[in-house]
Amino acid sequence: MTFLNKLENAWSKNQSLLCIGLDPIQEKFPSHLRENVGQIFDFNKQVIDATHDLVCAYKPQIAHFASIGAEKELEKTIEYIQKEYPHIPIILDAKRGDIGSTAEKYAHEAFVRYRVDAVTVNPYLGSDSVAPFTSYKDKGTILLCRTSNGGAEDLQDLEVDGEALYLKVARKIGDDWNENKNCLAVVGATWPEQMKAIRQILPDTVFLVPGVGSQGGNVKDMILAGKDSKGKGLIISSSRSILYASNNHDFAIKSREVAMQLRDEINTYL
Repeated sequence: MTFLNKLENAWSKNQSLLCIGLDPIQEKFPSHLRENVGQIFDFNKQVIDATHDLVCAYKPQIAHFASIGAEKELEKTIEYIQKEYPHIPIILDAKRGDIGSTAEKYAHEAFVRYRVDAVTVNPYLGSDSVAPFTSYKDKGTILLCRTSNGGAEDLQDLEVDGEALYLKVARKIGDDWNENKNCLAVVGATWPEQMKAIRQILPDTVFLVPGVGSQGGNVKDMILAGKDSKGKGLIISSSRSILYASNNHDFAIKSREVAMQLRDEINTYL
């Protein structure tokens, strides 16, 4: 089963376009889970168990693990989802991008070491940096197109031959890099007008949409701008507002409440 097949099934089974980003920040954990790095898995497990029927994907962010030597906890988190909730796809948020030989290693890291279903990739180095990822035909390659951060306009909005660079990237995704039909695009919820322009170029491409929740993206505007002709085509990611809804013993219950509220809000506009 390909990543996109698995995603379609999760959309349908859970009636959800919501993806929860797993970005562990231990100082925001409940006090009883701050004693050691190993407790990151305990935190993740409780959030996953509380929300597994509300999501279409989970998205662990690799830097939040690797920066504190918690790769083992990342592996355990991925293995837990695969064992207990195998129908839910896992996206490794790594934003990898390098020359071909190194890109091959990054692709191996994501798809062989961690065995995830998809990975985020920075396409700035061009086609030879993208190909090692897309060559894994059953996996998803999610390419940065128009990101959610405020500084995105510094480079992504620069005009190239009369067209913004992010639109050039969108055309590359649609016309040149998607031979195996496994490319997706990262398009931030904070820029609905830009999202609408990208959707016109990529009518059938799935968008991974960060920026909802703590970053302030408007759910209604984003969905109206970004949904495809089938009323889907979006993986709407939220992390901190769900994970850290509470820093008390009830954190998993509160994470479920916020996730359900966001899932239901999304569904009202589809």
